[in-house]
Amino acid sequence: MQDSTSGVWSSGGVQAPAPLLPEPVRRLAAWCAAFLLVSGVVWIGVELSVVFRTAVIPVLLALLGTALLRPLFRRLAGTGMNRSLAAGITCAAVVVFVGGVVYIVAAALIDSGDQILASLRKAAQWLATHFGAAGTSLDDLASNGRRLLEKFAGTAASNVISGVSVVGESIAMAVLALLLVFFFLRDSHKAAAVLRTLAPRGSGDTAEAMARRAFAAVEGFMRGTTLIALIDATCITVGLLLLRVPGALGLGALVFVGGYLPYLGAFLSGTVSVLVALADRGLVVGLWALGVVLAVQVLEGHVLQPVIQSRTVQMHPAAVLLAITGGASVAGIVGMLLAVPLTAAAFGTAHELRARYAAAP
Repeated sequence: MQDSTSGVWSSGGVQAPAPLLPEPVRRLAAWCAAFLLVSGVVWIGVELSVVFRTAVIPVLLALLGTALLRPLFRRLAGTGMNRSLAAGITCAAVVVFVGGVVYIVAAALIDSGDQILASLRKAAQWLATHFGAAGTSLDDLASNGRRLLEKFAGTAASNVISGVSVVGESIAMAVLALLLVFFFLRDSHKAAAVLRTLAPRGSGDTAEAMARRAFAAVEGFMRGTTLIALIDATCITVGLLLLRVPGALGLGALVFVGGYLPYLGAFLSGTVSVLVALADRGLVVGLWALGVVLAVQVLEGHVLQPVIQSRTVQMHPAAVLLAITGGASVAGIVGMLLAVPLTAAAFGTAHELRARYAAAP
């Protein structure tokens, strides 16, 4: 019982001092300690990933490729084909497909690059005429663009050894990622058993469920994003061709590539398309191009995203933009591409944990 005079608790003649801090403050301190511990672990993980990026990036790219290619592999393996042969055919198919896409995109951008740059210059001059200083700044940027490119090219040329090493490192990571895709596809049926072996005793079911939920989120994101980017690029390309906008194929290729950066990529590629149409075809056609871009974005936001990605983790646009920004600060363009699917995996894991432990006392 509590002694009213001393303000301490007594039990069997033994007195215990009253807690120095009230219960709410102690709970807040416990949450802060847990947050600092988790933040420290995450920070160490990010730093180690940056240090060992030549090994970490191929693994992450291979996981994304496996998530995208697994349906094709399962269809081949389902016909009775040997798993190694099915994985090899899948990897060969992706090499041919990616090589073809890169060739088409590069050819389209090279063929229409001069037209796009000329149209952007005209857009800058139009903005300078109608909006004064703001347009003049854009016109200066367009005028000095070639000189800036030449300056950067000269800097790169003066550091050939570094450039060659970067190219060699990129090729090595791409080859490693492709080999890992082959092994991940071939041995995917063993992943659950390996995970259960590595998991602490009694947590095998939870670890497997979390891994399956995270991979399903990444798989759905990759397939859905690819399909949505293809539909967006097709619709915008058709609209620009009907409006007779120069470089429509190159702009469509830009839209497709930008589709892998949700929200940000669509905004940038759409802005470039509207500016090119405005500069080369006038205000009316520019407004029509703006209508096409906005219509495609509305179609994506209200039809394609809910229908195609309805079974995956739905992320708030603010979370997506923050993930892209964080990925860019850590690993540049590669980080921007990897940030959103990794965030989708984290959301999937969090949903699985909440579903398992929300009802727990």
